[in-house]
Amino acid sequence: MLLKRGPVLPYSSVTPKGVYLSRRRFFGSASAVVGFTAGVSFAGTKLSAVKSPFSTTEKPTAFQDVTSYNNFYEFGTAKSDPAHNAKRFRTDPWAVSIEGAVAKPRVIDLDMLLKTAPLEERIYRHRCVEGWSIVVPWIGFPLSALIKLANPTSSAKYVAFQSLYDAKQMPDARDAGIPFPYLEGLRMDEALHPLALLSFGLYGEVLPNQNGAPIRLIVPWKYGFKSIKSIARIRFVEKQPPTTWSLAVPSVYGFYSNVNPEVDPLWSQATERRLGDFFKRKTLKFNGYGEQVATLYDGMDLRKNF
Repeated sequence: MLLKRGPVLPYSSVTPKGVYLSRRRFFGSASAVVGFTAGVSFAGTKLSAVKSPFSTTEKPTAFQDVTSYNNFYEFGTAKSDPAHNAKRFRTDPWAVSIEGAVAKPRVIDLDMLLKTAPLEERIYRHRCVEGWSIVVPWIGFPLSALIKLANPTSSAKYVAFQSLYDAKQMPDARDAGIPFPYLEGLRMDEALHPLALLSFGLYGEVLPNQNGAPIRLIVPWKYGFKSIKSIARIRFVEKQPPTTWSLAVPSVYGFYSNVNPEVDPLWSQATERRLGDFFKRKTLKFNGYGEQVATLYDGMDLRKNF
């Protein structure tokens, strides 16, 4: 399947002209992974990935639900808006700028990123502040692999992320009520945790635009808004970076935003409803990943540091 290259992304400070990406090489590099693979064909394309031991055994949420019920305020605030408004969003070519406290700042195109580490399929559960949850089979590689490539200096204590923002392609963002471009961040030890994932696909295919194409972050023990979409810039910094929702409503959205049923930002987080289910279920602390990540927060007051 031949996908045409689009025009250069209108983000001159991040992506210089001349940085081009071949989607055909994208499919080739993904399918070249050696070993047991898992992949389902959608829309005539297929990504293969090694099955990951980090996956939950829970049944994935229906593909239609995950790709039609989204939070992506650049394309509208209603859950159905992104699937409709992001159809013409240009994600080819794409590059990510690596900046800050690193040995060698650089701009890396997506093709190069895909050669950084073998792709894995990880079935993760996710929890949204609004009270709904999903289970998604993501395809990507650990964020730690990119951090190793970036070679941050000893002064880098945090990793700051910035999404692409293009007012021409995202006119609905003006009504979102939050500043753009979208910003997020992790403490370095969080970013290096093996559960933190850079995702390029889901359900065996490349990421749909409404789900954060072409590259997004997945942090399954935190609320969904921490998993920033359409990443264009990654910066390694010494001090805690600003994040979009913490800037917009600091009393409600903290920097850490770990799933914690004991903290109620706006309404109770004690229960959640899985998309496609009728009955609610109990919300698990750290979204059920406490055994893997709780030690990251030893000694911290998770009510104060929400």
